Amino acid sequence: MKRKILLFSFISLFILMSLSGCVPGDGSYTLSSPAGFLSGIWHGWLAPLTLILHFFDDSVRLYEPFNVGWWYDFGFYMAIISGFGGLSLFRHKRKD
Repeated sequence: MKRKILLFSFISLFILMSLSGCVPGDGSYTLSSPAGFLSGIWHGWLAPLTLILHFFDDSVRLYEPFNVGWWYDFGFYMAIISGFGGLSLFRHKRKD
């Protein structure tokens, strides 16, 4: 049991560290190559992790300032809403 917990901890830490390399505001986007729609979706999915990282590192941003505008915003907010279960197009009601 202890071995499973240790393995799960290492895998979780590895996943978190690999995802943190793709956070907004890391300097990978510039005015000549701004973040687009798919980057907005990715940054929206990473928003909870980015928020935690921002507490420890002020250079990490929650939102990418160099973006294409409306399309980035749409992808970002769509991922925020759907990533946390708020957007459900096919919600089934329980039959009691």
